[in-house]
Amino acid sequence: MYRSHNCGELNASNINTEVTLAGWVQKSRDKGFMNWVDLRDRYGITQLIFDESRTDKTVFELAKTLGREFVIQVKGIVIEREAKNKNIPTGEIEILVSELTILNSALTPPFTIEDETDGGEDIRMKYRYLDIRRNPVKNSLLFRHKVAMEVRKYLSDLDFCEVETPYLIKSTPEGARDFVVPSRMNEGQFYALPQSPQTFKQLLMVGGMDKYFQIVKCFRDEDLRADRQPEFTQIDCEMAFVEQEDILNVFEGLTRHLLKEIKGVEVDKFPRITYDYAMKTYGNDKPDIRFGMKFGELNEFAQHKEFPVFNTAELVVGIAVPGAGNYTRKEIDGLIDWVKRPQVGASGMVYVKCNEDGTYKSSVDKFYDQDDLAKWAKATEANPGDMIFVLSGPANKTRAQLSALRMELATRLGLRNPEEFAPLWVVDFPLLELDEESGRYHAMHHPFTSPKPEDIALLETQPGNVRANAYDMVLNGNEIGGGSIRIHDKATQQLMFKYLGFTEDEAKAQFGFLMDAFQFGAPPHGGLAFGLDRLVAILGGQETIRDFIAFPKNNSGRDVMIDAPAAIDETQLKELHIKIDSL
Repeated sequence: MYRSHNCGELNASNINTEVTLAGWVQKSRDKGFMNWVDLRDRYGITQLIFDESRTDKTVFELAKTLGREFVIQVKGIVIEREAKNKNIPTGEIEILVSELTILNSALTPPFTIEDETDGGEDIRMKYRYLDIRRNPVKNSLLFRHKVAMEVRKYLSDLDFCEVETPYLIKSTPEGARDFVVPSRMNEGQFYALPQSPQTFKQLLMVGGMDKYFQIVKCFRDEDLRADRQPEFTQIDCEMAFVEQEDILNVFEGLTRHLLKEIKGVEVDKFPRITYDYAMKTYGNDKPDIRFGMKFGELNEFAQHKEFPVFNTAELVVGIAVPGAGNYTRKEIDGLIDWVKRPQVGASGMVYVKCNEDGTYKSSVDKFYDQDDLAKWAKATEANPGDMIFVLSGPANKTRAQLSALRMELATRLGLRNPEEFAPLWVVDFPLLELDEESGRYHAMHHPFTSPKPEDIALLETQPGNVRANAYDMVLNGNEIGGGSIRIHDKATQQLMFKYLGFTEDEAKAQFGFLMDAFQFGAPPHGGLAFGLDRLVAILGGQETIRDFIAFPKNNSGRDVMIDAPAAIDETQLKELHIKIDSL
């Protein structure tokens, strides 16, 4: 037995008990005649004492050789600690060591294993196994485990069954790029790693499984950001014999359960807004509603006033920033420079200061009088002491620019409290979106999403106006989950493939197995998938997912710890029928 107790559980009630502990040396303090060692494991820290007058000489001398991160085992008696540490659970006691075994020595780590480390991100990624020993990363992984367990408990209590689906599947042309795996046994053919278990969970509904879920690894070969990884984890769910309302209720309940059990937060109301409303009011389909600053459209009040910038714009739109009326000219100019950055792309910005006395001062006073500016204030819901910022240009582009500004200002003003949670549903997404480069329509979600029955007739004449039975859950400005009611009959699925530009042969080659299954009694069904990495990060008060993943990739998609991806042996390439001269 390497240990009788862990390093976080002993206290005054254990005094005079003989114990065995094992762990890593956090640090040691050698006073010559006495030596203290902090012993750490996953559960906490316990102080060890080696006393020249009370400890065996051999053990005492051996203790002096201990270095940081040595792995040791000790046996000793729990005694009361003279200088107590109220900051840790074991702070009332220490272990008077009688036996010491060095289980493994350790090199000096490349950064300190402390909460506030001196290691930069690159070096910590390279030695991730050491980084995991630090409390912030360790606690993030334990937090993730707690969330996953609560998900399993909630869904299992509702009779959902966890079913594993394959990782080696068929590549499809829809969505992001696939990671592909060459088949040694089938020359010139490839598997793909799943971007989602989408078709398999639909087949499980055909198979009568009724309620399915899976906490599953998925893969997408796409550009990376702080909240993206090439491999990620979904809480993937599907239900049969349901309508949209059934699914929203179940997963609203799951989210409410997680917020209560994990964060102690009660959320009663999950607002529902349409995609069109979200875009018009917030400029994006995942709005953060912890704060206001809703868009006010100003075309009616700002055009035809001899200001050519606004007169030629498709959209003139503004937001009222609370309490920003005291911004200096330098601060305003800084924001104008911010929106002009290539990442945002605005050509300029107009501002209106709402004075406390009810008057207005703007950067376009030459063109607009007080009555005009009062209408701007009303449209943006501005109050005295606020500042109105106005952008103009092509509608979609301008909304995206103002959305970016809204989020930046909210961050600067401290309006994005990570301990406040504001979930909502966004519903009635477009079924299709136009790719301007190819001139083709693509499925906004995926090609198995059901159109609103009343909109099917529009597929022929106005495909861009067809709404989908699709929905996203948004939490604090992040999409944490999305899903839809699925198509469950072959004829409608064939029609969908037709409008997505598939020939009949292409549709059969790619998805014939699913359409065949629909002919054997497919029930109405739908589902949703949460992004577990992102959900855990937001519940943990972060918006980046990396510290909630045990072994993440960097921004280039590399694992710098194991140096992957890497070249493979020439013999393997030949076995896989991959021509070396083509690489």
